[in-house]
Amino acid sequence: MAKTATSADGSAPQGGTAPGERAEPRQRSVRVVMVGLMIAMLLAMLDNMIVGTAMPTIVGELGGLDHLSWVVTAYTLATAASTPVWGKLGDMYGRKGIFLTSIVLFLAGSALSGASQSMDQLISFRAVQGLGAGGLIVGVMAVIGELIPPRERGKYQGLIAGVMAIAMIGGPLVGGSITDNLGWRWSFYINLPIGVVALVVVTAVLHLPKKRGQGRIDYLGAALLTIAITSLVLLTTWGGTQYDWTSVQIIGLLVLGLAALGAFLYSQTRAAEPVMPLRIFRNGNFSLISVIGFLVGFTMFGAMTFLPLYQQTVQGASATNSGLLLLPMLLAMMAVSMIAGRVTTATGRYKIFPILGGGLMTVGLFLLSTMDVHTSRFTSGAFMAVLGAGMGFVIQITMLVSQNSVEMKDIGVGSSSATLFRTIGGSFGVSLFGALFSHKVQDGMSGSASGSAATAAGAQLDPATIAKFPAAIKDAYFHAVASGTHVVFLWGAVVSVLGFVAAWFLTETPLRGAPTAPAADEAQPPILADAL
Repeated sequence: MAKTATSADGSAPQGGTAPGERAEPRQRSVRVVMVGLMIAMLLAMLDNMIVGTAMPTIVGELGGLDHLSWVVTAYTLATAASTPVWGKLGDMYGRKGIFLTSIVLFLAGSALSGASQSMDQLISFRAVQGLGAGGLIVGVMAVIGELIPPRERGKYQGLIAGVMAIAMIGGPLVGGSITDNLGWRWSFYINLPIGVVALVVVTAVLHLPKKRGQGRIDYLGAALLTIAITSLVLLTTWGGTQYDWTSVQIIGLLVLGLAALGAFLYSQTRAAEPVMPLRIFRNGNFSLISVIGFLVGFTMFGAMTFLPLYQQTVQGASATNSGLLLLPMLLAMMAVSMIAGRVTTATGRYKIFPILGGGLMTVGLFLLSTMDVHTSRFTSGAFMAVLGAGMGFVIQITMLVSQNSVEMKDIGVGSSSATLFRTIGGSFGVSLFGALFSHKVQDGMSGSASGSAATAAGAQLDPATIAKFPAAIKDAYFHAVASGTHVVFLWGAVVSVLGFVAAWFLTETPLRGAPTAPAADEAQPPILADAL
């Protein structure tokens, strides 16, 4: 069957078939492409979840317990630092080739990580894997941004939210099963067959216009931004854990990060092809949604970090079951995201959703702050569902507004900026909430010498250690953890209010791709080929 070329808005080239005749084939083609894109996104989201469960086994074979945190930190740093660069490269040289390159790099890092013979090798190869992961997430979002007009994108929001839910729930289950039955190396090797499927599907079905970069890559801007991001991520990772917040190391990272950020902003005014063109921030909606994305990341990742801790410690859930206990939040997020997307597609209206999302997230976090040692799993599940509903309203809409607020030539930069702000917000949220939590738990255990000694090495203890405590110390620790999560969620609600307020100032500009009657003689460049 001959291929039918269609554009992002569904119009056909000159002399093409009528809209009704081509709509269904194009929708089928989009669905096939989305399968490949969602597999690629699942790879990036699932990786840390799977690897986390294999960590004890990895340390048992490779050693290097004192460097264990770097297995995650190297991946996170490389992902965050490379995200803006991947977005810009896609804008300059074409999205498909850059996206496929990021998949290959991620798979190469996965294969090398699985073959590691020492902890140092594993950390190095995890950085390679993280570089690829940075391109996976922004690549998926940018390809969707170029392939599907914002007005039509709501149809697929539920699919994206579903991938997030599968990663969060399935990661620990799959990771534990793989480690127990196949060995920890398969926690990395499992990416290879899945990634090959994504490569084949995207290569065969996705057809985007090729581009030729007209300017030089902004190496100076990329280097300065990498230094700034690395400094800020290390600051939030090490602050209050590896080093005291007032230590020379943390203050030095803060100074270095701010200096690099200032130099980066100046360089962007001079570069011919800046990594992050400052002109995109002149759009009020883009600037506002970037702030909202930062605040959503701040509160969302904080909640996702401390909810399992509360469930495992106070409610006695296993690590596997704590993932399943997040189902109320994740299912609510998926369902609401799907509904919001459909309404946006049907009406073109979207401003109400960040407002509703900010409000529900604030209420949900406040309700979670009321949990104590007596809160039932049903009650905490209901509270999580409220939070999940708020997340469903706002997560995908932030990316939608970001992409709709920039020109098509900057869609990669817009996508990578939205992803970066959410990532940095999450890093700050987890770090600052962690400091609040630790301080509160230490205070709660300071009533007795034995209690203080129990938490001297840290506020987060594993269930096996807690089980060895005397009944009185165990009860005190449960109360201290409940008190710590109360503070975390209460401050999370305060931060969420800021996002709720910011959402009111968004301007509801028309979404690109609103239904119009295309001119009969208007030819469009082919975007997607029907491979069915």
